[in-house]
Amino acid sequence: MQAGDTVATPMFTGPEWTFQLLEVARDAIEEIALNDLGLDVYPNQIEIISAEQMLDAYSCVGLPLMYQHWSFGKHFARDEALYRTGRQGLAYEIVINSNPCISYNMEENTMAMQTLVMAHAAFGHNHFFKNNYLFQQWTDAAGIHDYLAFAKNYISACEERYGLSAVEEILDAAHALQSQGVFRYGRPPKPTTEELAAMQKVREGYESAQSVLDIWTDATLGQDKLEQIKDEPYSARRKLMNLPQENLLYFLEKHSPVLEPWQCEILRIVRMLAQYLYPQKQTKVMNEGCATFVHYYIINKLFEQGRLTEGAYMEMMHSHTNVVLQPEYDDPRYSGINPYALGFAMMQDIRRICENPTDEDREWFPDFAGDPDWRRVMRDAWANYRDESFIQQFLSPHLIRKFKLFTLADDADQSHLVVSQIHNRSGYRSVRRDLAHSYDLAYLEPDIQVTDADLKGDRELKLTHTVRDGIHLSEEDRDEVLKHLRRLWGYDVSLEAVDAGG
Repeated sequence: MQAGDTVATPMFTGPEWTFQLLEVARDAIEEIALNDLGLDVYPNQIEIISAEQMLDAYSCVGLPLMYQHWSFGKHFARDEALYRTGRQGLAYEIVINSNPCISYNMEENTMAMQTLVMAHAAFGHNHFFKNNYLFQQWTDAAGIHDYLAFAKNYISACEERYGLSAVEEILDAAHALQSQGVFRYGRPPKPTTEELAAMQKVREGYESAQSVLDIWTDATLGQDKLEQIKDEPYSARRKLMNLPQENLLYFLEKHSPVLEPWQCEILRIVRMLAQYLYPQKQTKVMNEGCATFVHYYIINKLFEQGRLTEGAYMEMMHSHTNVVLQPEYDDPRYSGINPYALGFAMMQDIRRICENPTDEDREWFPDFAGDPDWRRVMRDAWANYRDESFIQQFLSPHLIRKFKLFTLADDADQSHLVVSQIHNRSGYRSVRRDLAHSYDLAYLEPDIQVTDADLKGDRELKLTHTVRDGIHLSEEDRDEVLKHLRRLWGYDVSLEAVDAGG
């Protein structure tokens, strides 16, 4: 125990949870999270849900409200079948980036697990969502609930007025292009005035097709289409339409010659939700590493204070150990680097470098090696990096050796794989750079951009795919997506592949 710690009676002694016990545990966790670790969190809203409700949340990417679409039902049926036959477990919790921060805890959890997942999600993930720069700049945590309610009601109203098949056709096409419907570099736009008005209508309880749909007219949506595109030369036309454009759904929403205003709004809804989830794809290692470090620190502190029984502590540590397990490459369970394992190990390593640095640590990390305030260093890392930059800046030679990392060079012109870098002094920087590179979405996702569309001419939509490392698009997926793209554009669509050098 550390000086100043007080010995208290355990918060609970049995496996059964009650709402009163949950409140006691939440208060104890909050005391350590805020006053010891210095976390800054949104207000918490903790919901206890059943296994079926958790499966339902799975199918809708964890969001509390979602419009209807057959793909969500397909995911639900698949996950339910796997769960019922014992081939897939369920998460202990799901948490979303919102204000207040909503955490869904499984009702099947024991009291020990409820305590663990509250520390993990309601404070670890919560702090990361509120403070990381990607979530601050690219998402609106306070407005997401209203936007989800608006989206659900708007699409439901469209189904009433235009029919299920007409709406489904647009949603199918939009979902097919969803991964190419985000702004990766420029800051995404806020909800429009019309959307804000509709969201207010939903809050006030006016949910009919008339009240939600009639806010849109041909004068408010579709005004960026054909009538605004003059008969300009190629360079002026590209400038007027802001080409090249990486966000395909945004371009279609603004310039498709065939889409009605309500169809454009459905495209906007799909891409707004894709944009909301985009930062999570860039911070998997950091987000889970932060939450896992926070729950590990808090449960150990609670145990030191006497607030947990040995049985509860052992149950929590057993679960924690399973979560951060990194199987060896020849283990049947191996499926790549476990983001929980790597993230947690890096957080632990940052604390070690601050408290007990070696000469190697001081050489590699002169800015914070030996810094007595490891909590500040940790919070600064959580706030200002994403996976790629975090690994590039903080992965130490110590962890490279511990994880036995090395680099394989896969050259298509060679008949064998080559181990190009190993965990030694000359290979550390290369291994770290290569691992960081593998988390950079700019290289993981295809770079497809709209490069031209002559709305006064043949109206052919021209796209360019920049090929990296000789990796082309899957032919089957490419053809299927182009089919949906043509449906939304209404005219011919062409896709040209060029290498990174042009």
